[in-house]
Amino acid sequence: MTEKDLTDHKFYHAGEESRFTEEAPDKTPQTEHPAYKLAFRDHDFLLRDELRPVRFQLELLKPEMLLDEARVGSTMVMYGSARIPSSEQAQAKIDAAKDGTEFEQKVAGRLAEKAKYYDEAYKLARLITEKAIIEDGKRQFVITTGGGPSIMEAGNRGASDAGGESIGLNIVLPHEQAPNPYVTPYLSLNFHYFALRKMHFLLRARAVAVFPGGFGTFDEFFELLTLIQTGKMKAVPILLFGKDFWTRVVDFDAIAEEGTISKKDLELFRWCETADEAWDHISEFYDLKS
Repeated sequence: MTEKDLTDHKFYHAGEESRFTEEAPDKTPQTEHPAYKLAFRDHDFLLRDELRPVRFQLELLKPEMLLDEARVGSTMVMYGSARIPSSEQAQAKIDAAKDGTEFEQKVAGRLAEKAKYYDEAYKLARLITEKAIIEDGKRQFVITTGGGPSIMEAGNRGASDAGGESIGLNIVLPHEQAPNPYVTPYLSLNFHYFALRKMHFLLRARAVAVFPGGFGTFDEFFELLTLIQTGKMKAVPILLFGKDFWTRVVDFDAIAEEGTISKKDLELFRWCETADEAWDHISEFYDLKS
């Protein structure tokens, strides 16, 4: 670029300006004071309570830009427990509880029984990734999980074993939490705000698979139902895996009988037990060739 080039950037980029400040030869009480720092380089300033709206905007914008740059057109979201073992780990979980209380042994056994859902999550992610659907030059149904262990790991692992990429939307928690090793590194995103994370789960979602889970899964599942029920979000296939689990912990029919939801609202989701069932519903919903 030259000064006569019409397409040249006439102002220094922020990175260059920042470097000028760092390389300035004179160090004085004024230049060394935090007040002199460029606002976007002042970590303490950005973390002030008054800057929360700005942090919200940044946390909305950064993932959106990265996913746009990665040509992600739509996603296949997978919700589920962080505690369900894989088939390989199921017996070990039972063995680890054998000296525990009767309740602990019961819980270990129930979790081990749910290992089949780890397998189905893996199969679904692999099946969809292998289809490698491209539309308008963008990748469709890119596998997206919370980036953690168990059901989330199964989804990212299935995509990875199919030779594809997948997204992990992690969240900062007080206890240690790290992305599982199957998340594509440049699509491994981290959030401070649950609200922004949940928003990014659904902005590109064209189908959502919900496996047995705890409070987090309930929260995500019921919020999704609410968004579609109230018309804030257009309908997408919601594939609810594990009818035995869900009907034991939630009496959907009773909610309708109590009159607090409509009977028709129970049609917002579709029961599934296998990856093939889930894909058949997705392909039927979008009129895709299987």
